[in-house]
Amino acid sequence: MIKATKSTAKTNYETKDACLQQNSSLKQCKYYHLALHKHLERNYLLKSYISIYLLCKEFLRSPLNNISAIASVTKEVLGTLQITYQGQEIDFSLPWRRVTMHQAVQDATGLDFNTFSTFAEAKAATEKAGIAVSPEVNSIGRLLNEVFEEKVETTLIQPTFIMDYPVEISPLAKPHRSQPGLVERFELFIVGRETANSFSELTDPIDQRQRLEAQAERKAEGDLEAHGVDEDFLTALEYGMPPTGGLGIGIDRLVMVLTDCASIRDAIAFPLLKSSSSFVKEHNYDAATQILTIKFNNGSIYKYQDVPSDVAQGLETATSTGQYFNESIKDKYAFDQVRLSGG
Repeated sequence: MIKATKSTAKTNYETKDACLQQNSSLKQCKYYHLALHKHLERNYLLKSYISIYLLCKEFLRSPLNNISAIASVTKEVLGTLQITYQGQEIDFSLPWRRVTMHQAVQDATGLDFNTFSTFAEAKAATEKAGIAVSPEVNSIGRLLNEVFEEKVETTLIQPTFIMDYPVEISPLAKPHRSQPGLVERFELFIVGRETANSFSELTDPIDQRQRLEAQAERKAEGDLEAHGVDEDFLTALEYGMPPTGGLGIGIDRLVMVLTDCASIRDAIAFPLLKSSSSFVKEHNYDAATQILTIKFNNGSIYKYQDVPSDVAQGLETATSTGQYFNESIKDKYAFDQVRLSGG
């Protein structure tokens, strides 16, 4: 389970046994194994199967039925529950800390989102606390999550359960039975990273349709992480689905921690690599005209105009010229394409 971010957002082209997607940051089309949880809900839960376990690709077995399995695996693999990851001491001894998102944000910033009755009030208090608010944020729940991600997430070094998420960012989760505006969901964080995600499944087809339609509106406005309306899934819910819960554990991220691995590329079997044809091969800067000429491995040559000298100089000192180019030059300056790939 790798949480999709804005920098690695994908656009679906097909959803069958394999999913052809375009990775907008790598400019590539790749086939991904399709997540099966919706298909399991349609085809098995509606037929009254009691227990379903999914481990890796289409492998059904038990008993991966408790998140405490992480502690058991740690003890089995390393012989101890006290480990070191990148110089930080991590204690996997149970029980792990449990805290609501509201409380975690309040502890870190002093902001009590339970006291805000309007988004304008919450936004003003957040900005007064010195926290910038993204233009895309338009509700108290989304703002709460943004403050959590900015001020809390990276501080969760020891295993910590964050509970009771806003409904706006959890379109498939069941409403909280006692807290309006929240859902019954938790995530596990270790060394500042989301390592597991779990929630009670929403089984109300009317509520689910309303949420997916709201997501579809956000998707039409350009939100790459928003869901679309899945009519097949909604039809299945209308037939009826029993109370259901799911748990997803990021095996790759867990392996990173257990092996003291700093890069996720070293923890997964087939990391998605950028094509070498897009690497910066050569570059030349004319200070008089402020034109930066870049040649890529595929033979393409581009001349970028009005590039400041300090930006061009950054290519000389950057650890990764490709990353520096993407962040500091690409899409920021006008250019002329001198030669096409293979020309």
